[in-house]
Parts: sequence; C-alpha cells; structure tokens
Amino acid sequence: MCRTLQGHGHWVNSMALSTDYATRIGAWDPALQGKAQSADPMTVYNKYKGAGEEFMVSGSDDFTLFLWNPAKSNKQVCRMTGHQQLINQVMFSPNGRKIASASFDKSVKVWDGKSGKFISTLRGHVRAVYQISWSADGKLLVSGSSDSTVKIWCMRSFTLLQDLPGHADEVYTVDWSPCGSRVVSGGKDKVLKIWRA
Repeated sequence: MCRTLQGHGHWVNSMALSTDYATRIGAWDPALQGKAQSADPMTVYNKYKGAGEEFMVSGSDDFTLFLWNPAKSNKQVCRMTGHQQLINQVMFSPNGRKIASASFDKSVKVWDGKSGKFISTLRGHVRAVYQISWSADGKLLVSGSSDSTVKIWCMRSFTLLQDLPGHADEVYTVDWSPCGSRVVSGGKDKVLKIWRA
C-alpha cells in the first residue's frame, strides 16, 4: 500500500482522477478526429495531464467531496461542501479544470478542478441525479436521474441546453461517446437509448 486517504465521515461512493479521460481514450485523441492519431498513449496522457499535477476527487454519503493530491500527501487539498444529500458520482472534465458532482439532492454541482472552489449548481431534475458524463471538449455535461430524464447542460453558461425525456423509469447510467456526437443512457426500464448530441 502506498497511502491511506482518510477524512470522510461515511462511505465513499465515487472517486475520479484528473487524468481519467486520457486513460479512457488511450491513444485515440478525439481532438484529432479525421487526422492521424498518436500511436503513443503516454503522449495523449501527458497532453491531458499538462504541466500540472494529477489530482483525485472523492464523493461520499457524508454529503462532501474531498480534493486530493495523492502523489504528495495523504491530507486533502480541500473539503467541498454544499450538497444536501449523498453524492452518487464525481467526475473531472477532460482537461481536469472542472469537477462535476451528482447527488440525491436533485442537483449537479460544478467545482474548480485545482482549488475545489464552488462554481455553480445545475438544477432541473426533480429527483436524485445518479450519473454524469462530460463531452470530449468539456463544453457540455449530461446527467441521468431518478426522474426518468436525461439532461444536457452547457458548461459555459451553466444552463439547461436540452431535456431528453423518453425513459419509462429511472435513468441509472449515462455516457458520452469520445467523439462527442452521441450520448447513451440506460435505466430501470431495461432500455438503452442512444441520443444525437
């Protein structure tokens, strides 16, 4: 074991690295769509990591998020508060500059990916938000909820861009294609839906 990170008052539901997007796409860089792709996954990783450090965020049933720099310390960089119920998922934007968190309090919150400072709250769901996913360019965020809807949010204005009703029951999972042209959702209605973004 390298390090133990402690601080949450209840179980941890989700965690993410600021470089998760780079490890997800590997050597395929959507920014180069239609052009020659890098054969070296480390080139893509270093591009998304940048000159900065790799951070980690965790979300818990204690309604808090912690921002960590696990390569340097077992102490949190900051404790992020504001959710009124448990946190289901946390996720860094592809460039690592923002963090989004989904909660049972019917909201998605957006935070600064380096300092942990609160940026905005996205409201529109009427029941718990289960999952979120960033578009490849980080300009959009999709959320899936217990209210049976999928919502696409603009990350420049922090407003609802599109409401995608169509599931007959709770939406448990959402994801964005690496090229950014499709969103997929799945839920309790035993159906997967693919949406044009």
